[in-house]
Amino acid sequence: MDQVARRIPLIDGIEKVTGRLRFTADRKLPGLAHSALLLSPRAHARIVSLDPGDALDLPGVIGLWWHANTPKNGYNSSIWYAGQSALADERMFPPVVRHIGDRVAVVLAETEDIARAALSRIAVTYEDLPSVLSAEAALDHAGPVTDADGPTYLNPVDEIAFAHGDLESAMARADHVAEVTVRTPRSHHCAIEPHVCLAWPEPGGRVAIHSPCQSVFAVQAVVAQALAIDPDRLHVTKAPIGGSFGGKAEPILDPICAFLALRSGRPVRMALNRQETFTSTRTRSAAYGRMRIALAADGRILGRDTEVLVDIGAYCTGGSYLPGSMLQRLVRLYAIPAERYRGRAVYTNTLPTGAFRGYGSPQIHAIGEIALDLALCDMGLDPVAARVRNIVAPAARDPWQNLPLGNARGADCLIQGAETFGWTGRRAERKANSRFRCGVGMAVATHINGCFPGEDEASTATLRLLPNGHAELVCALHDLGCGSDTSLAQIAAETVGLNASDIHVAAADTDTCAYDLGTRASRMTYIVGEAVRQAGIALAAAVAEQAALALNAQSNEIVLRCGRATANDRSITLAELAAWLSTRGTDLPAATYTHRATANPGSYAAHFAEVDVDTLTGQVRVTDYLAVHDVGRAINPMLVEGQIHGGIQIGIGYALYEDVAVDTGTGRVHADSFARYTVANAPEMPPVRVLLIEEGEPTGPFGAKAIGEIATIPVAPAVVNAVNHALGSRLTDLPLLPDRIVEAVVQIERQG
Repeated sequence: MDQVARRIPLIDGIEKVTGRLRFTADRKLPGLAHSALLLSPRAHARIVSLDPGDALDLPGVIGLWWHANTPKNGYNSSIWYAGQSALADERMFPPVVRHIGDRVAVVLAETEDIARAALSRIAVTYEDLPSVLSAEAALDHAGPVTDADGPTYLNPVDEIAFAHGDLESAMARADHVAEVTVRTPRSHHCAIEPHVCLAWPEPGGRVAIHSPCQSVFAVQAVVAQALAIDPDRLHVTKAPIGGSFGGKAEPILDPICAFLALRSGRPVRMALNRQETFTSTRTRSAAYGRMRIALAADGRILGRDTEVLVDIGAYCTGGSYLPGSMLQRLVRLYAIPAERYRGRAVYTNTLPTGAFRGYGSPQIHAIGEIALDLALCDMGLDPVAARVRNIVAPAARDPWQNLPLGNARGADCLIQGAETFGWTGRRAERKANSRFRCGVGMAVATHINGCFPGEDEASTATLRLLPNGHAELVCALHDLGCGSDTSLAQIAAETVGLNASDIHVAAADTDTCAYDLGTRASRMTYIVGEAVRQAGIALAAAVAEQAALALNAQSNEIVLRCGRATANDRSITLAELAAWLSTRGTDLPAATYTHRATANPGSYAAHFAEVDVDTLTGQVRVTDYLAVHDVGRAINPMLVEGQIHGGIQIGIGYALYEDVAVDTGTGRVHADSFARYTVANAPEMPPVRVLLIEEGEPTGPFGAKAIGEIATIPVAPAVVNAVNHALGSRLTDLPLLPDRIVEAVVQIERQG
């Protein structure tokens, strides 16, 4: 392999580090107008009236819009394509606000400062309505929760149940049955780039939208639904993205930005500040889980009963998919003969939730892996050995969708990880003195590779030879900063005999790209990568055919490598071939391939953590970390390792620090800035080792499968399990804030 499995730097890395890469907020357009949003201070209220005061008289103000003079079309910001069935309970500006931070009005002005100054001159009269501010309280509100002036919605907004095997028999014959409850918090994406969007009118009544999004076609579909216009009137291009982690999977500003561009006839910029990003966009859903586990004396899981309650916030968005998403991930990890699951998602009058690196997996794995560890602790069983006994084997099928899980190497992750980490010795050597306690813990996880068999899981890639002998890749792909452009360029380059730096990756554009679901569900390498590989094979064949004519050889004699076509002792560079074809009036070779998924294998991981716990202050420090991942094959080991390091940082924050902290009395977000929202920064990061298991996935490009989302999923339970090992505690509510640690220590000391 010349390009695949190599540690190649990001193909846009120099542009990024030198500042030449222009993000959305960097773009300057002639006649650009700026907007600012007025956000609700009430958790649930009817907007009785809005008095602009003298806001419209402020020099530079162009206009003011709210629910009385904007489209009243319902939409769902999580749809992926036009016509998708989803609960359309959102409006650009609702007559009834559902959470603090909901949208009330927007001002358009010549500058952002003027627009924000105008907001303070607007007077709004609210009629407060009853608020539902916790998931538990939501269960008592079977609906309707809003009045007739707004969309009526019921709780639970979604519910899913699944059962297989004889659970009651499993519980009856078990040597031990443990019941554990786990709570996971809301967490915020904390992307360096706040939410931003640009829109401007185009000829023929069209509007262009330039957005740091995860799918240009999703933006097109959502905006078309919100404005009730033909999607073809919307030309969406993908902007470079300054971080997402799922937070920009939904077009939040785009409908309003496009509307303002159409109404004003001018280019419009919408940009949220940091506080607005915290209080008016999306978070990861908080979840409550209760799990009963039936264990045999040797650690085999005989049965499992799981109940999950998910708080999706004020709007459906993609929340109705979460109970099923959690179930899908749950049953792919262990081979359990009897299983019962019930998942419910409920509305509350709090900040809406959405995708955040794993979409249900971090929550359900925290519930499952913490509960299993405590059950094994009750029986005095080794956590690694028990998991090896239960984890699914290669070619297993999940019991819910009956999908083959592919070359699932979770056992390899466990066995090799335990040896590398020195698990057995470190587990037995729990160190403690009067104040500081040391412990080790671990957890495993699985995740998907795409959306098959749900939506039409397909991707189309076009590769064409350029006059300079390089190649252009056209595909509706979205690099979220993780390096997917580079990995896909490596796949393309490997097939056509070029370097990754010779592949020009065109930005996603609804006018030039075939439809694609976008960057979600850990599908980029596995799904889009295979489309690119197949397109590359087809382009290589077309190039070889033309090179054979130029070299007076047979096409099967042509070898493409290092930008040259060679047959026997004769060769020609691809740039020379392109020039030769041009002089003959022949189009340069191009190839398009649509890859439709037929499988959805699992990616697997085992993470091992060591912690030091200060029992006096409640502070936890992660001191050593090993992440072992079954990746099939690493297209770019350096980028894979980078994804894992980033995932560990997010997971440590999820375990120990991060909580959006919605006040259950008022619905107000306390953690609305980086001063109030704590993340794991560089000083909190431990030494991290990464071990890759590369046994190949037959259905993936060059044997590869996903790493992006799974990198963060096992981290929190591994850290929590390590803390429980250090203290001999049974902590299950995340994050493990210092007061919770101290309280647990006090309780343990009181008990003797």
